[in-house]
Amino acid sequence: MTITKICCIGAGYVGGPTMAVIAQKCPHIQVTVVDLNQERIAAWNDADVNNIPIYEPGLDEVVQEARGRNLFFSTDVEKAIDEAEVIFISVNTPTKTYGKGKGMAADLKYIELCARQIAKIAKDNKIVVEKSTLPVRTAEAIKSILDHTGNGVQFQILSNPEFLAEGTAVNDLLFPDRILIGGDTAVEGQKAIQALVDVYANWVAPEKILTTNVWSSELSKLTANAFLAQRISSINAMSELCEQTGADVNEVARAIGMDSRIGPKFLKASVGFGGSCFQKDILNLVYIAKSYGLQEVADYWEQVIIMNDHQKRRFSSKIVQTLYNTVADKKIAFLGWAFKKDTNDTRESAAIYVADDLINEEAQLSVFDPKVPFKKVLADLDYLESRAPSQNQQHIRATASAYEACEKAHAIAILTEWDEFTTYDWQSIYNSMQKPAFVFDGRNILDADHMKAIGFVYHRIGM
Repeated sequence: MTITKICCIGAGYVGGPTMAVIAQKCPHIQVTVVDLNQERIAAWNDADVNNIPIYEPGLDEVVQEARGRNLFFSTDVEKAIDEAEVIFISVNTPTKTYGKGKGMAADLKYIELCARQIAKIAKDNKIVVEKSTLPVRTAEAIKSILDHTGNGVQFQILSNPEFLAEGTAVNDLLFPDRILIGGDTAVEGQKAIQALVDVYANWVAPEKILTTNVWSSELSKLTANAFLAQRISSINAMSELCEQTGADVNEVARAIGMDSRIGPKFLKASVGFGGSCFQKDILNLVYIAKSYGLQEVADYWEQVIIMNDHQKRRFSSKIVQTLYNTVADKKIAFLGWAFKKDTNDTRESAAIYVADDLINEEAQLSVFDPKVPFKKVLADLDYLESRAPSQNQQHIRATASAYEACEKAHAIAILTEWDEFTTYDWQSIYNSMQKPAFVFDGRNILDADHMKAIGFVYHRIGM
Protein backbone atom coordinates (compact mmCIF):
# COMPACT_ATOMS: atom_id res chain seq x y z
CA MET A 1 0.00 0.00 0.00
CA THR A 2 1.38 3.39 -1.04
CA ILE A 3 0.45 6.37 1.09
CA THR A 4 -0.42 9.56 -0.79
CA LYS A 5 -2.56 11.46 1.74
CA ILE A 6 -2.15 11.79 5.50
CA CYS A 7 -4.47 13.50 7.95
CA CYS A 8 -3.52 14.43 11.50
CA ILE A 9 -6.25 15.29 14.01
CA GLY A 10 -4.70 17.75 16.45
CA ALA A 11 -2.46 20.74 15.69
CA GLY A 12 -0.64 20.88 19.01
CA TYR A 13 2.91 20.31 20.23
CA VAL A 14 3.08 16.81 18.72
CA GLY A 15 0.86 16.94 15.67
CA GLY A 16 2.11 20.22 14.23
CA PRO A 17 5.88 19.62 14.27
CA THR A 18 5.60 15.90 13.40
CA MET A 19 3.44 16.51 10.36
CA ALA A 20 5.57 19.46 9.24
CA VAL A 21 8.67 17.26 9.14
CA ILE A 22 6.83 14.39 7.41
CA ALA A 23 5.64 16.87 4.78
CA GLN A 24 9.12 18.31 4.33
CA LYS A 25 10.72 14.89 3.92
CA CYS A 26 7.90 13.37 1.84
CA PRO A 27 6.95 15.97 -0.80
CA HIS A 28 4.99 13.27 -2.66
CA ILE A 29 2.56 12.91 0.27
CA GLN A 30 -0.19 15.45 0.99
CA VAL A 31 -0.26 16.14 4.74
CA THR A 32 -3.24 17.93 6.28
CA VAL A 33 -3.32 18.92 9.95
CA VAL A 34 -6.82 19.58 11.26
CA ASP A 35 -8.08 21.10 14.49
CA LEU A 36 -11.38 22.58 15.64
CA ASN A 37 -9.52 25.47 17.28
CA GLN A 38 -9.85 28.15 14.61
CA GLU A 39 -7.41 30.51 16.33
CA ARG A 40 -4.70 27.83 16.38
CA ILE A 41 -5.20 26.91 12.72
CA ALA A 42 -5.13 30.60 11.76
CA ALA A 43 -1.80 30.94 13.57
CA TRP A 44 -0.37 27.93 11.72
CA ASN A 45 -1.46 29.61 8.45
CA ASP A 46 -0.11 33.05 9.37
CA ALA A 47 1.90 34.50 6.49
CA ASP A 48 4.67 35.30 8.97
CA VAL A 49 6.00 31.93 10.21
CA ASN A 50 7.33 33.67 13.31
CA ASN A 51 3.71 33.71 14.48
CA ILE A 52 3.03 29.96 14.33
CA PRO A 53 1.58 28.85 17.67
CA ILE A 54 4.44 26.62 18.77
CA TYR A 55 7.97 27.82 19.34
CA GLU A 56 10.59 25.21 18.47
CA PRO A 57 14.03 26.08 17.06
CA GLY A 58 13.96 25.41 13.31
CA LEU A 59 10.23 24.68 13.07
CA ASP A 60 9.45 27.95 11.30
CA GLU A 61 11.85 27.03 8.48
CA VAL A 62 10.33 23.57 8.04
CA VAL A 63 6.80 25.01 7.92
CA GLN A 64 7.91 27.74 5.51
CA GLU A 65 9.28 25.17 3.07
CA ALA A 66 6.37 22.71 3.07
CA ARG A 67 3.28 24.82 3.80
CA GLY A 68 1.15 25.37 0.70
CA ARG A 69 3.13 22.75 -1.23
CA ASN A 70 2.05 19.56 0.50
CA LEU A 71 1.47 20.74 4.09
CA PHE A 72 -1.92 22.22 4.93
CA PHE A 73 -3.64 23.37 8.13
CA SER A 74 -7.42 23.31 8.18
CA THR A 75 -10.54 23.25 10.35
CA ASP A 76 -12.34 21.04 7.80
CA VAL A 77 -11.89 17.83 9.77
CA GLU A 78 -14.41 15.75 7.82
CA LYS A 79 -12.86 16.46 4.41
CA ALA A 80 -9.36 15.57 5.62
CA ILE A 81 -10.54 12.31 7.22
CA ASP A 82 -12.49 11.34 4.11
CA GLU A 83 -9.53 11.85 1.75
CA ALA A 84 -6.70 10.37 3.83
CA GLU A 85 -5.42 6.80 3.75
CA VAL A 86 -3.64 7.30 7.07
CA ILE A 87 -5.15 9.23 9.99
CA PHE A 88 -2.95 10.21 12.93
CA ILE A 89 -4.73 10.90 16.22
CA SER A 90 -2.72 13.51 18.10
CA VAL A 91 -5.17 15.05 20.54
CA ASN A 92 -4.79 15.87 24.20
CA THR A 93 -4.98 13.04 26.75
CA PRO A 94 -4.95 14.93 30.08
CA THR A 95 -5.12 13.34 33.48
CA LYS A 96 -8.74 12.83 34.56
CA THR A 97 -10.17 15.47 36.86
CA TYR A 98 -13.37 13.55 37.60
CA GLY A 99 -14.77 10.11 38.33
CA LYS A 100 -12.90 6.83 38.59
CA GLY A 101 -9.16 7.32 38.24
CA LYS A 102 -9.39 11.05 39.05
CA GLY A 103 -5.92 12.53 39.37
CA MET A 104 -4.16 9.53 37.78
CA ALA A 105 -5.86 7.89 34.79
CA ALA A 106 -5.66 9.40 31.32
CA ASP A 107 -8.85 11.06 30.12
CA LEU A 108 -9.61 9.39 26.79
CA LYS A 109 -12.76 11.29 25.88
CA TYR A 110 -11.04 13.17 23.04
CA ILE A 111 -9.59 9.93 21.67
CA GLU A 112 -13.03 8.33 21.67
CA LEU A 113 -14.58 11.37 19.97
CA CYS A 114 -11.93 11.10 17.23
CA ALA A 115 -12.62 7.39 16.76
CA ARG A 116 -16.36 7.97 16.49
CA GLN A 117 -15.86 10.80 14.00
CA ILE A 118 -13.56 8.66 11.85
CA ALA A 119 -16.09 5.79 11.98
CA LYS A 120 -18.87 8.12 10.91
CA ILE A 121 -17.01 9.70 7.98
CA ALA A 122 -14.83 6.90 6.54
CA LYS A 123 -16.06 5.39 3.28
CA ASP A 124 -12.98 3.30 2.48
CA ASN A 125 -10.31 1.37 4.39
CA LYS A 126 -8.13 3.47 6.72
CA ILE A 127 -5.00 3.12 8.80
CA VAL A 128 -5.51 4.89 12.14
CA VAL A 129 -2.35 5.78 14.03
CA GLU A 130 -2.20 6.54 17.76
CA LYS A 131 0.25 9.42 18.13
CA SER A 132 -1.02 10.67 21.50
CA THR A 133 0.46 9.06 24.60
CA LEU A 134 -2.10 6.47 25.65
CA PRO A 135 -2.62 3.76 28.25
CA VAL A 136 -1.87 0.19 27.26
CA ARG A 137 -4.71 -1.43 25.27
CA THR A 138 -6.28 1.85 24.14
CA ALA A 139 -5.91 0.60 20.57
CA GLU A 140 -8.30 -2.18 21.48
CA ALA A 141 -10.96 0.35 22.48
CA ILE A 142 -10.41 2.40 19.31
CA LYS A 143 -10.70 -0.69 17.13
CA SER A 144 -13.88 -1.76 18.91
CA ILE A 145 -15.51 1.58 18.10
CA LEU A 146 -14.31 1.58 14.50
CA ASP A 147 -15.24 -2.05 13.78
CA HIS A 148 -18.82 -1.59 14.91
CA THR A 149 -19.77 1.12 12.43
CA GLY A 150 -21.63 -1.32 10.23
CA ASN A 151 -20.46 0.33 7.00
CA GLY A 152 -18.02 -2.41 5.98
CA VAL A 153 -14.90 -0.24 6.18
CA GLN A 154 -11.79 -2.06 7.41
CA PHE A 155 -9.53 -0.27 9.90
CA GLN A 156 -6.01 -1.09 11.02
CA ILE A 157 -4.87 0.48 14.28
CA LEU A 158 -1.20 1.29 14.73
CA SER A 159 0.65 2.71 17.72
CA ASN A 160 3.39 5.18 16.76
CA PRO A 161 4.36 7.02 19.96
CA GLU A 162 6.41 10.21 19.84
CA PHE A 163 9.70 10.48 21.71
CA LEU A 164 10.26 14.20 21.22
CA ALA A 165 11.87 16.51 23.72
CA GLU A 166 10.41 19.99 23.55
CA GLY A 167 13.08 22.48 22.67
CA THR A 168 14.80 19.97 20.37
CA ALA A 169 11.69 18.53 18.70
CA VAL A 170 12.68 19.34 15.12
CA ASN A 171 16.12 17.79 15.52
CA ASP A 172 14.54 14.78 17.26
CA LEU A 173 12.21 14.34 14.29
CA LEU A 174 14.92 14.75 11.68
CA PHE A 175 17.44 12.51 13.48
CA PRO A 176 15.43 10.18 15.73
CA ASP A 177 17.01 7.63 18.05
CA ARG A 178 14.28 5.27 16.89
CA ILE A 179 10.85 5.16 15.29
CA LEU A 180 8.52 2.72 17.03
CA ILE A 181 5.51 1.27 15.22
CA GLY A 182 3.21 -1.29 16.82
CA GLY A 183 0.41 -3.11 15.07
CA ASP A 184 -1.59 -6.29 14.62
CA THR A 185 0.47 -9.42 14.01
CA ALA A 186 -1.99 -10.66 11.34
CA VAL A 187 -1.25 -10.17 7.64
CA GLU A 188 -3.33 -7.01 7.22
CA GLY A 189 -1.77 -5.51 10.34
CA GLN A 190 1.71 -6.18 9.00
CA LYS A 191 0.80 -4.52 5.70
CA ALA A 192 -0.34 -1.43 7.59
CA ILE A 193 2.88 -1.38 9.61
CA GLN A 194 4.92 -1.60 6.41
CA ALA A 195 2.97 1.27 4.84
CA LEU A 196 3.93 3.53 7.75
CA VAL A 197 7.50 2.19 7.78
CA ASP A 198 7.75 3.24 4.12
CA VAL A 199 6.77 6.82 5.05
CA TYR A 200 9.49 7.16 7.68
CA ALA A 201 12.02 5.36 5.47
CA ASN A 202 12.14 8.50 3.31
CA TRP A 203 14.64 9.90 5.83
CA VAL A 204 15.14 7.42 8.68
CA ALA A 205 17.60 4.50 8.40
CA PRO A 206 15.87 1.07 8.39
CA GLU A 207 17.74 -0.14 11.50
CA LYS A 208 16.21 2.73 13.49
CA ILE A 209 12.63 1.76 12.66
CA LEU A 210 11.39 -0.79 15.20
CA THR A 211 8.18 -2.78 14.83
CA THR A 212 6.38 -4.51 17.70
CA ASN A 213 2.92 -5.63 18.66
CA VAL A 214 0.63 -2.73 19.50
CA TRP A 215 0.64 -3.35 23.25
CA SER A 216 4.43 -3.25 23.52
CA SER A 217 4.51 0.01 21.57
CA GLU A 218 1.96 1.68 23.84
CA LEU A 219 3.74 0.60 27.02
CA SER A 220 7.18 1.54 25.66
CA LYS A 221 6.18 5.21 25.51
CA LEU A 222 5.02 5.29 29.13
CA THR A 223 8.11 3.37 30.21
CA ALA A 224 10.52 5.71 28.42
CA ASN A 225 9.06 8.79 30.08
CA ALA A 226 8.95 7.07 33.47
CA PHE A 227 12.65 6.15 33.25
CA LEU A 228 13.67 9.68 32.23
CA ALA A 229 11.63 11.30 34.99
CA GLN A 230 13.03 8.77 37.47
CA ARG A 231 16.56 9.94 36.70
CA ILE A 232 15.62 13.57 37.34
CA SER A 233 13.92 12.76 40.64
CA SER A 234 16.89 10.59 41.63
CA ILE A 235 19.45 13.37 41.18
CA ASN A 236 17.07 15.86 42.80
CA ALA A 237 16.79 13.57 45.83
CA MET A 238 20.58 13.57 46.03
CA SER A 239 20.65 17.38 45.72
CA GLU A 240 18.95 17.75 49.10
CA LEU A 241 21.44 15.38 50.68
CA CYS A 242 24.28 17.34 49.08
CA GLU A 243 23.04 20.55 50.66
CA GLN A 244 23.14 18.94 54.09
CA THR A 245 26.54 17.26 53.74
CA GLY A 246 28.58 19.85 51.85
CA ALA A 247 28.79 17.83 48.65
CA ASP A 248 28.15 19.52 45.27
CA VAL A 249 25.42 17.81 43.25
CA ASN A 250 26.99 18.99 39.98
CA GLU A 251 30.22 17.22 40.87
CA VAL A 252 28.32 14.12 41.96
CA ALA A 253 26.35 14.08 38.70
CA ARG A 254 29.52 14.45 36.66
CA ALA A 255 31.23 11.64 38.56
CA ILE A 256 28.42 9.13 38.21
CA GLY A 257 27.63 10.23 34.65
CA MET A 258 31.08 9.11 33.52
CA ASP A 259 30.08 5.56 34.39
CA SER A 260 29.13 4.04 31.02
CA ARG A 261 26.39 2.04 32.70
CA ILE A 262 24.70 5.24 33.88
CA GLY A 263 25.59 7.97 31.38
CA PRO A 264 25.35 11.75 31.83
CA LYS A 265 21.91 12.57 30.44
CA PHE A 266 19.00 13.70 32.66
CA LEU A 267 21.25 14.09 35.69
CA LYS A 268 20.85 17.86 35.95
CA ALA A 269 19.56 18.84 39.39
CA SER A 270 16.84 21.47 39.25
CA VAL A 271 13.70 22.83 40.84
CA GLY A 272 11.84 19.90 39.26
CA PHE A 273 10.65 18.54 35.95
CA GLY A 274 7.57 19.80 34.12
CA GLY A 275 6.05 19.44 30.68
CA SER A 276 3.00 17.69 29.36
CA CYS A 277 4.23 14.10 29.56
CA PHE A 278 6.36 13.08 32.53
CA GLN A 279 3.89 13.58 35.36
CA LYS A 280 0.85 12.59 33.30
CA ASP A 281 2.45 9.41 31.99
CA ILE A 282 3.78 8.29 35.36
CA LEU A 283 0.41 8.86 37.00
CA ASN A 284 -1.13 6.86 34.17
CA LEU A 285 1.39 4.08 34.77
CA VAL A 286 0.57 4.14 38.49
CA TYR A 287 -3.13 3.86 37.74
CA ILE A 288 -2.64 0.97 35.33
CA ALA A 289 -0.50 -0.89 37.88
CA LYS A 290 -3.12 -0.36 40.59
CA SER A 291 -5.91 -1.51 38.26
CA TYR A 292 -4.08 -4.84 37.87
CA GLY A 293 -3.49 -5.09 41.63
CA LEU A 294 0.24 -4.36 41.34
CA GLN A 295 0.45 -2.11 44.39
CA GLU A 296 4.24 -2.34 44.86
CA VAL A 297 4.81 -1.40 41.22
CA ALA A 298 2.43 1.53 41.61
CA ASP A 299 4.13 2.71 44.81
CA TYR A 300 7.55 2.56 43.17
CA TRP A 301 6.62 4.83 40.28
CA GLU A 302 4.45 7.15 42.36
CA GLN A 303 7.53 8.03 44.44
CA VAL A 304 9.03 9.71 41.35
CA ILE A 305 6.13 12.19 41.39
CA ILE A 306 6.26 12.61 45.17
CA MET A 307 9.95 13.53 44.94
CA ASN A 308 9.31 16.01 42.13
CA ASP A 309 6.53 17.75 44.08
CA HIS A 310 8.78 17.86 47.14
CA GLN A 311 11.56 19.53 45.15
CA LYS A 312 9.26 22.35 44.04
CA ARG A 313 7.90 22.93 47.55
CA ARG A 314 11.42 22.81 48.95
CA PHE A 315 12.54 25.54 46.55
CA SER A 316 9.74 27.93 47.47
CA SER A 317 10.23 27.20 51.18
CA LYS A 318 13.94 27.98 50.85
CA ILE A 319 13.08 31.40 49.42
CA VAL A 320 10.74 32.21 52.32
CA GLN A 321 13.12 30.95 55.00
CA THR A 322 16.13 32.77 53.55
CA LEU A 323 14.22 36.04 53.27
CA TYR A 324 13.86 36.11 57.07
CA ASN A 325 10.78 33.88 57.10
CA THR A 326 8.55 36.36 55.33
CA VAL A 327 8.06 37.41 51.72
CA ALA A 328 4.89 39.42 52.36
CA ASP A 329 4.87 42.46 50.05
CA LYS A 330 8.42 41.69 48.92
CA LYS A 331 9.16 41.81 45.21
CA ILE A 332 10.51 38.56 43.82
CA ALA A 333 11.59 38.43 40.17
CA PHE A 334 10.87 35.24 38.26
CA LEU A 335 13.21 34.65 35.33
CA GLY A 336 11.47 32.06 33.22
CA TRP A 337 8.00 30.56 33.20
CA ALA A 338 8.24 27.87 30.47
CA PHE A 339 8.94 24.40 31.82
CA LYS A 340 12.26 24.32 29.95
CA LYS A 341 14.25 26.48 27.56
CA ASP A 342 13.56 26.73 23.82
CA THR A 343 9.83 26.15 24.15
CA ASN A 344 6.79 28.25 24.99
CA ASP A 345 5.08 25.28 26.65
CA THR A 346 4.25 25.92 30.32
CA ARG A 347 2.36 22.75 31.18
CA GLU A 348 3.29 21.52 34.66
CA SER A 349 6.09 24.09 34.81
CA ALA A 350 7.76 24.30 38.21
CA ALA A 351 7.36 28.08 38.01
CA ILE A 352 3.58 27.76 38.36
CA TYR A 353 3.76 25.91 41.65
CA VAL A 354 6.57 27.99 43.12
CA ALA A 355 4.60 31.13 42.24
CA ASP A 356 1.47 29.68 43.82
CA ASP A 357 3.34 28.98 47.06
CA LEU A 358 4.82 32.47 47.18
CA ILE A 359 1.51 34.18 46.46
CA ASN A 360 0.11 32.22 49.40
CA GLU A 361 2.82 34.00 51.40
CA GLU A 362 1.66 37.39 50.03
CA ALA A 363 4.72 37.95 47.81
CA GLN A 364 4.65 40.32 44.84
CA LEU A 365 5.97 38.56 41.73
CA SER A 366 7.45 40.11 38.62
CA VAL A 367 7.81 37.68 35.70
CA PHE A 368 9.93 37.71 32.57
CA ASP A 369 10.00 34.90 30.02
CA PRO A 370 11.17 35.56 26.44
CA LYS A 371 8.52 33.31 24.86
CA VAL A 372 5.57 33.05 27.27
CA PRO A 373 2.87 35.76 27.11
CA PHE A 374 1.51 37.11 30.38
CA LYS A 375 -2.03 35.92 29.65
CA LYS A 376 -0.64 32.38 29.71
CA VAL A 377 1.04 33.04 33.07
CA LEU A 378 -2.27 34.18 34.53
CA ALA A 379 -4.15 31.28 32.95
CA ASP A 380 -1.70 28.78 34.48
CA LEU A 381 -2.21 30.24 37.96
CA ASP A 382 -5.98 30.49 37.56
CA TYR A 383 -6.12 26.83 36.50
CA LEU A 384 -4.91 25.80 39.96
CA GLU A 385 -7.98 27.46 41.51
CA SER A 386 -5.99 28.30 44.63
CA ARG A 387 -7.68 31.70 44.81
CA ALA A 388 -9.83 34.04 42.76
CA PRO A 389 -8.31 35.23 39.45
CA SER A 390 -8.51 38.81 40.71
CA GLN A 391 -6.24 37.87 43.62
CA ASN A 392 -3.67 36.35 41.28
CA GLN A 393 -3.64 39.58 39.28
CA GLN A 394 -2.93 41.55 42.44
CA HIS A 395 0.21 39.54 43.14
CA ILE A 396 1.86 39.04 39.76
CA ARG A 397 2.81 41.16 36.78
CA ALA A 398 4.83 40.76 33.61
CA THR A 399 7.71 42.91 32.41
CA ALA A 400 9.21 43.63 29.02
CA SER A 401 12.73 42.72 30.13
CA ALA A 402 14.57 40.81 32.81
CA TYR A 403 16.22 44.01 33.96
CA GLU A 404 12.83 45.58 34.62
CA ALA A 405 11.66 42.45 36.43
CA CYS A 406 14.66 42.59 38.76
CA GLU A 407 14.62 46.33 39.51
CA LYS A 408 14.04 46.93 43.24
CA ALA A 409 13.47 43.20 43.75
CA HIS A 410 14.42 41.56 47.03
CA ALA A 411 15.21 38.28 45.30
CA ILE A 412 15.48 36.60 41.92
CA ALA A 413 14.26 33.06 41.24
CA ILE A 414 15.54 31.42 38.07
CA LEU A 415 12.91 28.91 36.97
CA THR A 416 13.84 28.26 33.30
CA GLU A 417 17.34 27.67 31.94
CA TRP A 418 17.13 30.12 29.03
CA ASP A 419 20.62 30.64 27.60
CA GLU A 420 20.23 34.42 27.56
CA PHE A 421 20.04 34.51 31.36
CA THR A 422 23.73 33.61 31.55
CA THR A 423 24.68 36.58 29.34
CA TYR A 424 23.08 39.34 31.42
CA ASP A 425 24.96 42.20 33.05
CA TRP A 426 24.52 40.82 36.55
CA GLN A 427 26.45 43.70 38.11
CA SER A 428 23.85 46.10 36.73
CA ILE A 429 21.05 43.88 37.99
CA TYR A 430 22.66 43.75 41.45
CA ASN A 431 22.95 47.52 41.55
CA SER A 432 19.22 47.91 40.86
CA MET A 433 18.03 45.52 43.58
CA GLN A 434 17.19 45.81 47.26
CA LYS A 435 20.04 44.78 49.55
CA PRO A 436 20.92 42.16 50.48
CA ALA A 437 20.22 40.89 46.96
CA PHE A 438 19.30 37.21 46.80
CA VAL A 439 19.45 34.85 43.82
CA PHE A 440 17.85 31.40 43.93
CA ASP A 441 19.10 29.51 40.90
CA GLY A 442 16.60 26.73 40.32
CA ARG A 443 18.40 25.56 37.18
CA ASN A 444 22.04 25.81 38.27
CA ILE A 445 23.01 27.87 35.24
CA LEU A 446 25.00 30.74 36.76
CA ASP A 447 28.60 30.87 37.97
CA ALA A 448 28.37 30.78 41.76
CA ASP A 449 31.77 32.38 42.36
CA HIS A 450 31.06 35.22 39.93
CA MET A 451 27.64 35.92 41.48
CA LYS A 452 29.06 35.96 45.01
CA ALA A 453 31.93 38.21 43.93
CA ILE A 454 29.40 40.76 42.67
CA GLY A 455 27.73 40.72 46.07
CA PHE A 456 24.73 38.46 45.62
CA VAL A 457 23.62 36.07 48.31
CA TYR A 458 23.55 33.18 45.89
CA HIS A 459 21.76 29.86 46.40
CA ARG A 460 21.55 27.02 43.96
CA ILE A 461 20.15 23.52 43.98
CA GLY A 462 22.40 20.89 45.54
CA MET A 463 25.17 23.01 47.05
